[in-house]
Amino acid sequence: MTDHPIVDTSTAQEIARDLVVIPNQDVDLVPNIGLIGGSQAVLVIDTGLGPRNAEQVLKFATEYAAGRRLYLTTTHFHPEHAFGATAFAGEATYLVNSAQATDLSSKWESTLAMFNQLGPAVARELDGVSQPTPDIVYTDTHQIDLGGRVVQLRPTGRAHSNGDQLIVVPDVSAVFTGDLVETGQFAIFPWFPPYETDVSGVAWIKVMEQLTASNPTIVVPGHGAVGDTRLLVDVRDYLTELRDETWVRRDSALPVETIAEEVRALMIERHPDWRLPEWIDRGVGCLCSEY
Repeated sequence: MTDHPIVDTSTAQEIARDLVVIPNQDVDLVPNIGLIGGSQAVLVIDTGLGPRNAEQVLKFATEYAAGRRLYLTTTHFHPEHAFGATAFAGEATYLVNSAQATDLSSKWESTLAMFNQLGPAVARELDGVSQPTPDIVYTDTHQIDLGGRVVQLRPTGRAHSNGDQLIVVPDVSAVFTGDLVETGQFAIFPWFPPYETDVSGVAWIKVMEQLTASNPTIVVPGHGAVGDTRLLVDVRDYLTELRDETWVRRDSALPVETIAEEVRALMIERHPDWRLPEWIDRGVGCLCSEY
């Protein structure tokens, strides 16, 4: 990893009225961070990796809110998205869905240990991190009235993780997807058996089919450039072809390693400009388990 996982709030862009994205600029382990404003409150989406990133995001959000109340939500529990949430304690109301709350509680230690092994730059940002505790936990779709603007928090069920959720801004037809969607890179499959096996390629495809059908105008992915419905189509189609190419080889009883090698070559040929092809093998492994 050559880039340090640092959120740069100076790059923030307003992509619609009172809707701001701090872009990740294709830096690994930096998410796209969102701010959605109404007349009374501002909702922050994701924190960055660890307390120092989150403190910078909180500083930016406080200045942007200009006296408005702050809320925080996270698209899912993975460290670059949620492990800075404690920096917001006492400053913002932290809301997550029940599956994500369970992930934060049950997977905190093991996930932290795994990420600490990703190199000194990552471990440095996670130094001093503490387990986030949500203020509000909900099960079904949850609505926040920010003052003249209602935002919907929609859990999807198991897909990229157990606790994925979409953040939908109906008045500008915008959706924040977290790592259900990335731009210009292969889908992230956190498939590390026997330790981490929550991701479901089959369920993920169904989520993407539903999301694509909703046809939003603005799509903010977990990582990569902001797009529109065409981005959703690209991800849906990739996941579908990954499943189909994996399963047709599974029909032939090929070893998983051989399937991964063949499918990886095919996917790179079809998507030569996409980043992070190492995730293809993980996706193949996941889909083989769901065959």
